[in-house]
Amino acid sequence: MQKISVVVRALNEEEHLPRLITGLKSQHVQPDEMILVDSGSTDQTVSLAEASGFTIKRLAPEDFSFGRALNLGFSTASGDIVVVLSAHVFPTHNNFLERLLEPFGNSEVAVSYGRQIGDSRTKFSEHQILRGWFPEESAWDQGHPFCNNANAAVRRSAWEFLKYDESLSGLEDLEFAKRAQQRGWGVSYVSEAAVVHVHEETWSKVSTRYAREAAAYKRIYPSRTLGFLHLFYLFLKNTFHDFGQARDQGVLLKNVSSIVLFRIAQFVGTWKGFRISEPESFELIQRFYYPPAPKSPHAAPHASAKVP
Repeated sequence: MQKISVVVRALNEEEHLPRLITGLKSQHVQPDEMILVDSGSTDQTVSLAEASGFTIKRLAPEDFSFGRALNLGFSTASGDIVVVLSAHVFPTHNNFLERLLEPFGNSEVAVSYGRQIGDSRTKFSEHQILRGWFPEESAWDQGHPFCNNANAAVRRSAWEFLKYDESLSGLEDLEFAKRAQQRGWGVSYVSEAAVVHVHEETWSKVSTRYAREAAAYKRIYPSRTLGFLHLFYLFLKNTFHDFGQARDQGVLLKNVSSIVLFRIAQFVGTWKGFRISEPESFELIQRFYYPPAPKSPHAAPHASAKVP
């Protein structure tokens, strides 16, 4: 029997965390320990987690990156397999953990990740993206490094050898899986290990999400470029694809503006991310995750804004 740890990353997730906790407690296979890495919550996130048996690890906002949060969680965990979840996901059934862990019966598998779906709060275009990224068919030994740490599990011995890149502003999961595959480890996709992934973002946050992921992608694959014409083509292709899907579902009229705005935010953010020329650093990561707070009216004219 392998020991199972769960690591959850969170920031102000009191609205969504209870649903995840309920889902974990209903699993046929129970984790041996649960760890919450909190990066500066000011709501009831930490107290909710503590009351449910989580060990709390705190990460200062000015030190945050996805990779650093994960490395902190993994270094605290004692499990042979570490399940990584975002605080705003929840399982769709009570054998979710059991299915997510199945690939580790093969000693050469380093990473497994499960399906993600949306719900009524999910923007129409995001539904289309999730369907494309997370198909209905599983792949027990996929030939590419795509995976997603909102719903994944990692063999601890692989993490001890590789660790997550703490300097990336996103896609730390893809970069980790890429290095794992280069060393002969496998990556498995388990469609049956499904979670609902709740994204409730403003258009600005959607754009920022794609900007930080594009900046990270450029770091991971430095030879790949994305010109304006290609980007505009992708915008048109995806927008009209969404229109067709919405028409076929009989929901086009109520989703036209949402589709256009989402795809604009997505591709404007992607364009900005690919245009970033400076090396990624924690200063850049702070601009993505923790925008500067407004200046106090009593601050000196040139005083720099404080990071909350």
